[in-house]
Amino acid sequence: MPERRFDYFAVLAGMRTGSNLLEESLNAMPGVVSYGEVFNPHFFGRPDVQSMFGLSMAARESDPVRVIGAMRASTDKMPGFRLFYDHDPRAIDQVLNDDRAAKIVLSRRPVDSYVSLKIARKTGQWWLGDMTSARAAKVPFDAAEYVEFLNTLSAFQTHISHRLQVTGQTAFNIIYEDLADLDVLAGLGIFLGSGGPPDPEKVRAKVQNPTRVSERLTNARQAEDALRDISTPDIGHMPHHEPGRGPGLKYFRACRAAPLLYMPIRGAGNDPVPDWLKSIDPTGELETGMTQRDLRRWKRAHPGHRSFTVVRHPLARAHDSFCRYLLPPDIENYADVRASLIENYGVPIPSDGIDDAYDLSSHRAAFQGFLEFLRGNLGGQTTLRVDNTWATQAVLIHAIGQFSIPDRVARGDTLKNDLAEIASDAGISADGPEADFDVTAPFDLKDVRTEEIEAACEAAYRRDYMMFGFAPWRPTS
Repeated sequence: MPERRFDYFAVLAGMRTGSNLLEESLNAMPGVVSYGEVFNPHFFGRPDVQSMFGLSMAARESDPVRVIGAMRASTDKMPGFRLFYDHDPRAIDQVLNDDRAAKIVLSRRPVDSYVSLKIARKTGQWWLGDMTSARAAKVPFDAAEYVEFLNTLSAFQTHISHRLQVTGQTAFNIIYEDLADLDVLAGLGIFLGSGGPPDPEKVRAKVQNPTRVSERLTNARQAEDALRDISTPDIGHMPHHEPGRGPGLKYFRACRAAPLLYMPIRGAGNDPVPDWLKSIDPTGELETGMTQRDLRRWKRAHPGHRSFTVVRHPLARAHDSFCRYLLPPDIENYADVRASLIENYGVPIPSDGIDDAYDLSSHRAAFQGFLEFLRGNLGGQTTLRVDNTWATQAVLIHAIGQFSIPDRVARGDTLKNDLAEIASDAGISADGPEADFDVTAPFDLKDVRTEEIEAACEAAYRRDYMMFGFAPWRPTS
């Protein structure tokens, strides 16, 4: 085997990009071995595996860099693993900053990945060895869900590109269609220093969804219209070096006639602001799903415009996130997070959902456990994603500011007066909304809050408390 340029490799990809097929091709190369999703927060390398390289998941959680060293020590071959955007961010940073790590950046048309992911979740089939066992299904296309999916992919690709640029490194870029090109795979072997190309007879994985995307959707026509309205640059292709787009840009709400622009901070609350904007706009219509170009055009067309966002008390916001997405057992996008909170972080959430035995004391214990998890999660000490619904508001406002600084930051506890003043600044006489952000919860926050819970929240959201001057939460908040 030629002298190695690298000590190990990582396939940087997203779910349903063809990473299983690529991994089998890597394992079919002489002198190369891939150990799966080594930093998946829910298992170790493969489903139902809890330890590798003599290390437990707890040891991996404590020191992910140690795992890479143990992996290298366990084999004489060129070792590697698959690394997705929702895996341990500490492992992602280690790989991107290590010039002895070979980076293989795998991408696929995002709409194909999105539909494939929904089908896999519906059928339970994540790998296919032969067409005789294939499970077919049709799924609905959800425009808002797809935009969130696209933004996540774009943010990951942008992060990879930026780190490679500032560290002066290069990666081997490969797309889904290249996985059937033996010449490209042979080139990948050369890049890794393999003794030869992959042996095709050792590659067992097969394409799971060979039909057109439209044939896999229950609402193909609506999906086509939605994709056209999203207006992203070439929706059919994920560029490898796409410039960053501020998170949440497509969730901005602009009055069609009135000069008001709302830049929402993502969260779990029932946002009353869009309905209020509709009620005070002469046309009763809002502009949504806009690109940066659309927003600049809107600003030029609305002289004297005012833009604003709203921050909420971290305790109320975290409670909404907990009650809306983690207490129910049937929220698909949060099922894995929920399971991990119960199994790996000891948060006492009822496995099958709340019942008559779930009282105020149970709720306090579960919510406090969630807040204690958030302290590590927001501090980069867990393998689970930092979801937008509970990310710090300071970080989210900073992301908004990369496109445009809002004129004003309103407060959730004084929303009615603040929005009336913002409307007045724009030349509109209107009362603020009567509704608030609160979601349905088994117990009111005024009954749930204790000094211990407030302390746990402040420990998790110390930056938000400091940046926005939040005092301890009270019912008037």
